[in-house]
Amino acid sequence: MTQQVDGRSGRDDSWRNMRWSDFAARRPQLAAEGRRLLYQYGVGLAFLATTRRDGGPRVHPMCPLLTQSDLFAFLVASPKRRDLRRDARYALHSFPADQNEDAFYVTGRAIRVIDEETVDVLANQFASERGMSAPPADLAAWELFAFKIESCLLTITSGHGDSAPRHTVWHERSD
Repeated sequence: MTQQVDGRSGRDDSWRNMRWSDFAARRPQLAAEGRRLLYQYGVGLAFLATTRRDGGPRVHPMCPLLTQSDLFAFLVASPKRRDLRRDARYALHSFPADQNEDAFYVTGRAIRVIDEETVDVLANQFASERGMSAPPADLAAWELFAFKIESCLLTITSGHGDSAPRHTVWHERSD
C-alpha cells in the first residue's frame, strides 16, 4: 500500500504517524517529562537531526512548538528543511539542562503542514511564547512541520556525573 506525504509516494508507514496527543494518552508521564525538558528554558528548544542527501547525519538547533495535539516546528529555508522535504525521518533531542543530565529524545517522521488555519494558530503561538505582539514579518517564508512520534527515550539523572541514570525507552509498536 502507498500513501502520499507532501507529494511523495512511498510504502505504508502510517503506523509511524503517532500524534503527540496519542503518545501522551498512552504514556502521559513520558509526555509530561518531554514537555518539561523541551520547554525548560521558557520556549521550546531542541536539536533536530536529519539525513543529508549523501546519507550522513546533520544536527541543527531548532524551536519546537508543542500543542495538545502535536509537536510542530517552523523551519526557515535551510539544509534541515531541505533534508526533511526529501527524507522525512528525524530525531529530536532536548537542549542540555543546566542542573543535571536529564534528556528527552524522540524519533519519527516529519510531515509538512500546509493548512493555513493551522499555520496561523502556530504562528501566533510562536509569537506568544516569545512575548511578541505578532508573528515575525518573514514567517511567510517559513514552513511548518508536524513531527510524528515513533519512539522516545527519557533519561532522568540525580545531577551531573550520575553513575546510575534512569532510562525509559518507548517504541510505538511496543504498545
